[in-house]
Amino acid sequence: MISFLRGSLVAFAALALLTPAFAEDAKPDFAIANKSIEATVLLDGPIKADPALAADCLAEGKRWAEKYRADADRERKQTPDMFRDGAWTVERKYDVRSLVHDRYISIVRTDYTNTGGVHPNADVDTILWDKTAAKRISIRPFFTETADGGPTMTALRQAVVAALKTEKLKRDIPADADAHWAKPIEPKLTKIGAVTLAPSTEPGKSSGLTFHYPPDAIGPHAEGDYVGFVAWDKLKPYLTPEGVAIFGGARPRSDED
Repeated sequence: MISFLRGSLVAFAALALLTPAFAEDAKPDFAIANKSIEATVLLDGPIKADPALAADCLAEGKRWAEKYRADADRERKQTPDMFRDGAWTVERKYDVRSLVHDRYISIVRTDYTNTGGVHPNADVDTILWDKTAAKRISIRPFFTETADGGPTMTALRQAVVAALKTEKLKRDIPADADAHWAKPIEPKLTKIGAVTLAPSTEPGKSSGLTFHYPPDAIGPHAEGDYVGFVAWDKLKPYLTPEGVAIFGGARPRSDED
């Protein structure tokens, strides 16, 4: 009975993810509305406080929305019956996850799309913004090497898979680390998962890395999304001086929830 209830809660969480994320009274930072589509882009408040970051995210969000508009308009001309229940609905939302060293801003970018399929879809990606350089970066500067299949990425993949196995077991889902669900996670910077700097109990520091996976990425759609956390002390052997400078403390209990 407990397993059934837990499974129901996971399914409910997955459905919750597949609903428009912004509050009804929030004003989109960009919107398109016609007979084919309702598209919105919403920026978190702290993002809008940084003009360069806001401009970067908004430009990307506009391109995304305009592409969906073109696709929807074309599809409506070719197969109008697909729109008998209404226009497509798509939404992109940018949320700040952490500010580390008063320089590195981690952002979670969530997409919701309902294009008339069997069910709506959700996707997640991340952005790491360097305030000093005013540009997007990767986690590469924090590690001595990040070669595909190299020592850093191999160790990081092992830690990520172990973290995700723990998350699956919390949901009463069998999670053999060598199972099919883990195969998409590769020891490559571009294939290991969307990453953010996790907040820390120590101000200005990061407690480690969190890797974000949308529904269908590492399990059936009904399992919903996953977040795998790797504590910074597991990364010590591979850190550059800049990496050593930004990590410290522990993951806040609120972040685990």
